[in-house]
Amino acid sequence: MTPVKAALLSFAMLAAITMWGVGIYAADASSGHAAVDGYGVTASIDR
Repeated sequence: MTPVKAALLSFAMLAAITMWGVGIYAADASSGHAAVDGYGVTASIDR
């Protein structure tokens, strides 16, 4: 893999992770909907 392809792949991956985080934040902030992480972390924080 060339350095340019690696850099583009890294940028795309970081952009996707950022968009995922924004989506979870938006879902949590809208109308009292609790985002579910699937690991029980959200449930342990709410208690």
